[in-house]
Amino acid sequence: MLPLRRPRRNIPEICTVPTALKAPAFVLTALVVVGAVPVRVDADAPRAGTVINADNVEAFDPYLGPSMRWIVERGYTMRVVAPRSIAHPPAFLEATERYSTGVELSSDRTHVVGHVAGLPFPRVDPNDPDVATKLMFNFNSAIAHDDSDIRNFDCDTGVVRNDDRPVAVEKHFLIDHIRRLYFVERTEVAPTPELPNRDRVRFKEALYPLMEPFDLKGVGFTMNRYLDHTRQDDTWLYLPQLRRVRRLSSAQRSDALFGQDTDQDSYEGYQGNIAWMDWSFLGEKTLLATMHAKHLPVKWHSAPGNFMHDDVWEPRQVWIVEGRPKLPQYAYSRRVMYLDKEIYRIPYTELYDRAGELWKVWVNNYRFAEAPRAGATYTFDWEVAYRPSIAMVDIQLEHATYCALPSATFPGEQGWYINLGSKEGAIEEFFDLNTLLSAGR
Repeated sequence: MLPLRRPRRNIPEICTVPTALKAPAFVLTALVVVGAVPVRVDADAPRAGTVINADNVEAFDPYLGPSMRWIVERGYTMRVVAPRSIAHPPAFLEATERYSTGVELSSDRTHVVGHVAGLPFPRVDPNDPDVATKLMFNFNSAIAHDDSDIRNFDCDTGVVRNDDRPVAVEKHFLIDHIRRLYFVERTEVAPTPELPNRDRVRFKEALYPLMEPFDLKGVGFTMNRYLDHTRQDDTWLYLPQLRRVRRLSSAQRSDALFGQDTDQDSYEGYQGNIAWMDWSFLGEKTLLATMHAKHLPVKWHSAPGNFMHDDVWEPRQVWIVEGRPKLPQYAYSRRVMYLDKEIYRIPYTELYDRAGELWKVWVNNYRFAEAPRAGATYTFDWEVAYRPSIAMVDIQLEHATYCALPSATFPGEQGWYINLGSKEGAIEEFFDLNTLLSAGR
């Protein structure tokens, strides 16, 4: 077993030890294999130093989704670097080794049986008829932190231009906190693997308060994701201007609120309940993705592509998984997710309307590193997933919402507080409705 280690503090700069010398990674070929191995990509994949823009994007079409090609054609430039291997955290690997034996997919494919922590299915066969569902349950577990707080981030939303002008910003959002607390699948912060859990939830999440724009000041939400796969989420949205709490249905998680483009179910690439979709395996490919961003805070691209991060892209091997909603009022007809084989993160997700046409894309800008930025208060002895930015682009309306995590308006803010428990406020009381109401007043 690998020893468990805690986050370290006050490290002046990010260590540059190669990932291959750190904790072993799970890399999927025909089956998942344990061990630090080179990243495998197509021999013809774009090489380090390649620059992709509107003039040559057609030649690189096999390594992009249709949404990303649209973005490049609108003035975005991709700079390619060599791929680097990424490892799961040591405690997560240990939990996979300890608990994965005997885990099974339920007969109706809605939940896993016998899962405690780590990857539920560390050996995945692409010929398995249930491979898509198993991949998504692996993703669901891989993105879980014991607790997290993304702090002091902002978003702009507006019209994407068809010339050299920047996005015509309509609204600017400034958000204080988005916190999540897992009650199960815990691997690093005591107690593990489970907290006392009177509400029988998998996790609780809350985003509040909004500080800008002025007409939404104090708005926030809190939600419960339950262990019972047949139980819908409980989500409460507080609107202080109306002095009321609005309850949201699970179908409304696919709705974009307040004039921007993002929806709750698209966070992380997919944040809905795995049981709410019918999953299909569409194949695999080499895809360009940002997994080792150099900039935090994010550096935005020049106009007209300034709704996207200006950072490096690398070829990655991905599974392609499609989800079709079971909820009749769901906004999208399907989601197509590109799922990184090595680390189970989604570089981007494409969303289709009810007529089957490409509608939106959610893009994750990842930075796998030991610290979010140089001089961060909290760092690790292994690489952790940070996201300097996200972007949601409505291709049909030519509209985008793009967020900096954290905002550059807070100098020195590390923005990401992971697996710190009560040290940084990720406690159960934060997710109570009364706490939400107090913060919004």
